[in-house]
Parts: sequence; C-alpha cells; structure tokens
Amino acid sequence: MKVTQSINLGRGFNAKNRTLLAAMTNKQSNSDGTLSDEEINWLVRRGKGGFGITTTAAANVTKQGQGWEGEMGVWSDNQIPGLTKLATTLNQTGTISLVQLFHGGMRAPQKITGVKPISASENTEVGMDGIYTKAMTEFEIKSMIQSFTDAAIRCKKAGFHGVELHGAHSYLICQFLGQETNRRTDKWGGDIVGRSRFLTEIIRSVRSAVGKDFLIAVRISPIIEKAGIYLHDSLELAKIICEMEIDLLHISCWDVFQSVDDGNDASLTKRFRKIIPKTIPLISTGAVWDSKDAQWLIDEGADIVGVARVGIGHPDWPSFLVDSNYQPQRPPFSVEHLANVDLSPVFIEYMKRWKNFVIL
Repeated sequence: MKVTQSINLGRGFNAKNRTLLAAMTNKQSNSDGTLSDEEINWLVRRGKGGFGITTTAAANVTKQGQGWEGEMGVWSDNQIPGLTKLATTLNQTGTISLVQLFHGGMRAPQKITGVKPISASENTEVGMDGIYTKAMTEFEIKSMIQSFTDAAIRCKKAGFHGVELHGAHSYLICQFLGQETNRRTDKWGGDIVGRSRFLTEIIRSVRSAVGKDFLIAVRISPIIEKAGIYLHDSLELAKIICEMEIDLLHISCWDVFQSVDDGNDASLTKRFRKIIPKTIPLISTGAVWDSKDAQWLIDEGADIVGVARVGIGHPDWPSFLVDSNYQPQRPPFSVEHLANVDLSPVFIEYMKRWKNFVIL
C-alpha cells in the first residue's frame, strides 16, 4: 500500500511512511504549560507505534492564548527543557516531530486567562457568557506575529523538526480568515488576501527566523460556515500560502468521505490536490479508520493520511497498514485498554466527554 511508503518532505526530511498523528487535545500538560511525563509518554508511544509524522497537541504561543486547562505552552523559555525532552525522545523513534502552534483568540476564555479575549473583530459565541472580544490593534497583531515566531524558535531550539501553524477549528488564525469573525476594514480584513495577511505574515516571519532546515506545515479548515469560511476562499487561501515557503498543507475535513453538497461529487481532498503544487505534500484528516479508508484517501490525492481517534485507541496503527484488510477495533474502548496504550487518567477522563468513546 502506498500509505506505507516513505515520502520526501523537503529540507532534508523524509517521513518513513505517509501517516500523521494529528494534533489532539489531551489536557495532560502542567498548569504552567510545561509538559508532563504523561503527555510525553503518550506522544512517544505513537512515535514508537510507527507514525511517519507525530504532531503535539495545540500549544499556545502566549500565556493569554490558553484555550483550556492542561494545555501545552510554548510561550516561555521555562518550557524549553520539557520540549527538549519530548523532541529528543520522539526523534529517537524515527518519526518526524511537529509542534502545533496556536492562540485561542475568542476561544481563550477569560475565566482561564484572567484577561478579556482578543480576536480579529469584536466577536462572541455561545459559551462566552456574553463576553465580547477586543478587536486587535495593529500593534497587537504585529506582537502576536512575533509571539508565533518566538514560539517556533523555541521549538527549533528544543530539537523538533518543524511546526504546524493552526489555522483551523475557529482559533485565532482561523478567526482572521473567516468573513463573519473578521469584519475589519484595514489591510488585515476585506477579501481573502486581506483576511489571510495575518497568517501569511506569520509564515514569512517564522521562516525568516528558523531558516531553511525546519519544516512549516499549515492546517486549515476548508469550510466553517459559522465563521464565514467557505470552500472557494479556502481553495484560494491554499494557492496563496503554497506560493510561500511552507512545506506541508493540512486540510482538516472532520470527515474526508463527506460530500460538500454543492453538486460536485469530488471530495475535498481531490479539490485541494488539484489546485496546489505537486511539490507541496497534502495532508488530509477526518474519520479515517482502517486500511481501506487510508488507501481511498491516498487515491483521492492525499500524500499523507492524518488520523486522530484511531491513533488514540491504536498507537501501532501505522504498523498494521501493510495488511490491506486491516480493520482495527472501533470504540467504545475500556478504561483498561486506554491506560495500556499510555493515556493518563486525565486524558481518559477527557475522552469520556466524546460520545461512545469510553465504556462508562
């Protein structure tokens, strides 16, 4: 199967196969954002299980960017020792290691951070208790770009192979990309060129700071109608950022098999593969479970198959893909099973919130 073949990612990096463990919230970090041994163990176990690329959970680039308790941080040099321990042990497994960089924006609750949340515009949503965000000033935008850059420098110093800029799932970068969440009339808003400027300036700044021998991936959501993110803009965004010095484009589909329902039967994966350069590997993630799913996604044009939930229950998932009929057990999983694959009690408790994932 092609998914088991190695792939050249550029910049001197090769992934041993075409599987990627996507970034997943696990709430196992310490209260100061430093990595716990439990979080390191969980990720390293997936590296040992054969994933070609292993991505950390979303890591906030400022102290005020925290979206949830137990979140990994890359906003302080005090976090570098833990990051170094993770990078060193992950890299020893033969996986390519990426840290996902993000800021919660309107999803950085005031009850956690103690400060009024910020966003591209004044926004609110269900769950914000009637609080509206502060629209970022020019100075704050430029300071945030520097925060992403400083975080990437820390990740490189720690020994990671690269970073993934989290432009998906309605967090800060995504809030700049959306028509509904970004209603600015200055150069940081307007059409997709303006709304993507925050992301493109982060890419430009990070690349300048980390040099050539460091991977930059970008993750985007093709469609989030609530935020005003629509497919035509996302395809145009992909073209814009793939002309920059990025190495991987990651589309977060939630369900790669789901049709767009616009009269065109082509999958999201096929649509993005058609318009981005062949030199940029395309990662596609969402609801892949068995070998046939992975092969289908490769056939649709994905260069790398991203997974989340199956990687929680089956850390050795990539190792079994040589069997074209491999069908791993589906949820719900017992607490004992999850503990045996290196989920801490905190992570298991969090997964109980996911319907029918853990046997209660």
